[in-house]
Amino acid sequence: MARQMNVPTLVEQARAGAPRAVARLISMVEDAHPQLREVMTALAPHTGRAHIIGITGSPGVGKSTSTSALVTALRKRGQRVGILAVDPSSPFSGGALLGDRIRMNDHVLDPEVYIRSMASRGHLGGLSWTTPQALRVLDAAGCDVVLVETVGVGQSEVEIAGLADTTIVLLAPGMGDGIQAAKAGILEIGDVFVVNKADRDGADNTVRDIRHMISLGDRTEPHLWRPPVLKTVASRGEGVDEVVEALDKHWAWMTEHGVLRKRRLRRAADEIEAIVIKTLRERMGDLRGGHGIEDHAALVVDGTASAYTAADDVVASLT
Repeated sequence: MARQMNVPTLVEQARAGAPRAVARLISMVEDAHPQLREVMTALAPHTGRAHIIGITGSPGVGKSTSTSALVTALRKRGQRVGILAVDPSSPFSGGALLGDRIRMNDHVLDPEVYIRSMASRGHLGGLSWTTPQALRVLDAAGCDVVLVETVGVGQSEVEIAGLADTTIVLLAPGMGDGIQAAKAGILEIGDVFVVNKADRDGADNTVRDIRHMISLGDRTEPHLWRPPVLKTVASRGEGVDEVVEALDKHWAWMTEHGVLRKRRLRRAADEIEAIVIKTLRERMGDLRGGHGIEDHAALVVDGTASAYTAADDVVASLT
């Protein structure tokens, strides 16, 4: 049985930036704690201030190194930073592998940086259904910027755009990333493109390819955002200030044109839908164990009902 928590005290401590309180709240999110609804209700008035930045790209492009370099640049400006590293789930425990924390050792002792690895729990896009609520915890805890780094699992990385205000797509020369980006649909979701490891041969070609492919899209209207394509060597911190500047410009553009609110409305709608579906699945699980779905399945097998009719009956019983 889950232990009862003093939610008002936890929320107050988290808002003051207490790492243990933030950790406990995110653990309640991950564990779907019975008091989670109370937690989210208490946090709601204190959210909406943080700039949520998604960082995505193929394995090997340097996501964790780039994230660490971005944190360094943001901390120089005095900003409090949260990092959610959504890792591949352990096949044994379902927990997160902590490789990202190893690469972020420079920030572990900084009280103004909160790093949390979360398990993807087998979710296709590497982004578990709990991630939106974890973002709300970090937002309410006073983070100015929250970086969401995903596992890099191919085409399903497009999901990051649904979680972030701004999406950074990382690429690297010599990996065929230009073609991969076009195939995966990443060109449509990227707000800022960064060619990392730009000291390698082929970096300029990769930049040119991405710019060309972006130019083929329908971005002719003067008020539309034109994603910049930047070069970095994250391991040496080169080009990172230019990336931060591009993030600032994108935030200003979103605010000016009402895009920020539209993205957040869509994100909230997706979050509500995910909670509704999860709740219905739990109720369907209860039905399956009783005289609900199994009985309807027998009717379908016996030919006395269609799957659609059976489904309609199940939905009616749920509502």
